Amino acid sequence: QVQLVESGGGLVQPGGSLRLSCAASGSIFSINAMGWYRQAPGKERELVAGITSGGSTNYADSVKGRFTISRDNAKNTVYLQMNSLKPEDTAVYYCSADVDSYNTRGLGTFRYWGQGTQVTVSS
Repeated sequence: QVQLVESGGGLVQPGGSLRLSCAASGSIFSINAMGWYRQAPGKERELVAGITSGGSTNYADSVKGRFTISRDNAKNTVYLQMNSLKPEDTAVYYCSADVDSYNTRGLGTFRYWGQGTQVTVSS
């Protein structure tokens, strides 16, 4: 069993910053890609940023230059630094981890999800 626990969400003014964290724990052999997704009311979930085990990153066009994804492999943790926040960034943010678990070795990786954390950008 694998669990992802998120933290760092909250209310921030436009132009402000937040740092999200997501720590994976449990029967983990290794983690490949990790990422952040978000979903606003009435909209579909979208990829915000992703990062490979080697550190390669990709971002949605809407956040390029403002958000930075990083990871600490020793801690099985992924971060999302969000700067110059806009009201359009308001959403529930979910982290993901593609995990090779001790319990499912030989079956391929499985994508686990965090519980979601609310980010609200408003004055």
